[in-house]
Amino acid sequence: MNITSNPALLDQLAASWALGTLRGGARRRFEALARESVTVRAAALIWQERFAGLTELQAADAPSPNVWKRIEIQLAAQRARPLASGAAAQGDVMVKSLRKLLGLWRGAALAGALASVAAIGVAINLVRDQQAIEYVAVLADDRAAPSVLVTFDPKRKLLTLKRVGGYQEASDKSLQLWALPPAAGQLPRSLGVLGSDRVIRLSAQEAAVRGAPALAISLEPKGGVSGERGPTGPVLFSGAVVDASI
Repeated sequence: MNITSNPALLDQLAASWALGTLRGGARRRFEALARESVTVRAAALIWQERFAGLTELQAADAPSPNVWKRIEIQLAAQRARPLASGAAAQGDVMVKSLRKLLGLWRGAALAGALASVAAIGVAINLVRDQQAIEYVAVLADDRAAPSVLVTFDPKRKLLTLKRVGGYQEASDKSLQLWALPPAAGQLPRSLGVLGSDRVIRLSAQEAAVRGAPALAISLEPKGGVSGERGPTGPVLFSGAVVDASI
């Protein structure tokens, strides 16, 4: 089955891969497809970024003060019981107490797990609601290693670039994003100069992205060059623009 022709299936597989629940042969097959298909690779990277952001929504999980209070009460009750009750009786009470505490901890753990699942579901829906990604490009180097993930939201007219490789330009250089022309004899159009942050956002018109068969990033002098001249430095990364509608 060609999963690129089934967006819903591709979305589910990419999410499972990023979450780590896609395992064994299925995971290896998906990764093989990702190496061959820019659409599959883009979907995987997008879900990886989505789940990476969820950790910021989940606060550290510490036991409630009430849990420790109940433990103290149970221990105090044990110490207050007469020693004459015998070791066997104390053992029975202790077992019952531990069972009660175990039930309490299990209930708290279950509630926490359900809350985490609900938070993940809400967060994913929020991401989907806030982003209307229709165009994706995975810009790779000359060894086909992904370096920059580019997504475009036509509703907000916003390009989002995420560095997924380890490249970092020198302090006296800048990376510049270009939309390659649809026909020969035309110059690439500059879409903006990238900052040094891991995530960069640039304003762009949909026509500039939709009409480009591919995007490229060149290494330029600090601040970039005039968009009318085209790139003057070496092209480091490039990739096809895919109408993903993810």
